[in-house]
Amino acid sequence: MSDHAVNEATEAFVGYRNLLFTVAYEMLGSAADAEDVLQETWLRWVEVDLGQVQDRRAYLVRITTRQSLNRLRTMTRRKEAYVGPWLPEPLLTSPDVARDVELAESVSMALMLVLETLSPTERAVFVLREVFDVGYDEIAAAVDKSPAAVRQIAHRARRHVDARRPRTVVSASRTRAALESFQRALATGDIQGLLDVLAPEVVLMTDGGGVKQAARRPVIGADKVARYIVGGSAGATLTGEPTVVNGSPGLVLRVDGETDGVIAIRFEDERIVGLYYVRNPAKLTRVGSETPLTLR
Repeated sequence: MSDHAVNEATEAFVGYRNLLFTVAYEMLGSAADAEDVLQETWLRWVEVDLGQVQDRRAYLVRITTRQSLNRLRTMTRRKEAYVGPWLPEPLLTSPDVARDVELAESVSMALMLVLETLSPTERAVFVLREVFDVGYDEIAAAVDKSPAAVRQIAHRARRHVDARRPRTVVSASRTRAALESFQRALATGDIQGLLDVLAPEVVLMTDGGGVKQAARRPVIGADKVARYIVGGSAGATLTGEPTVVNGSPGLVLRVDGETDGVIAIRFEDERIVGLYYVRNPAKLTRVGSETPLTLR
């Protein structure tokens, strides 16, 4: 490949890199695996004759989708052997992502967990069609199915996700106040303060990956969740730094000044209904900086 062709391929790849990462991450729920997929995509992209490519964005998305599907099938076996609940790798995202309602919902912990219940092909079709608005013909080429089959898969996946996806949208100002109350209660170990901000049916999911202590099953109910949180930090100084996690409010939690995990928070009616606490060190490599995401 000539230097000019390599430069042209590099320019195209870099221009769509954030989009391709977002596609891979939404399919995989793992930033580390998404990065591996991008590397594999690049190796295949530089072998392509660009003169024969009419739509570079579509071609790159197609390669990324195929590599993600290969990786997703491998990950399914890894997850079966995972110790305790598996949560998506949390990403610190910019306030711009939070303001983009469509993007923020698509990468939210709550929706990402719903996507985990789809088959690999269903997930790929749903992500490409519902999130990135890719045409059925393009999706068919990416997943090696007929357009008619893709339409059926898309309908089935959409119905499955719609039955499970969270729908309530809370204003940023109301969310901020509830987050501040939760943060203060965490720092002081105030069980009543936690009960005041937790919804009665709140669910806490923790992911320690077998390396850090975590509940093997979801903790359900305000009282149980509050006592689990306070009991887990007994004798230590627990602080939470407000941030944006996967487009939603969250905290970087530190115990005695050391990063302990990242917690994403889902609100409804000014109360917390979902807590997703990732402690697995292997999933905290991106805590130090924001990850750029885009749908375009």
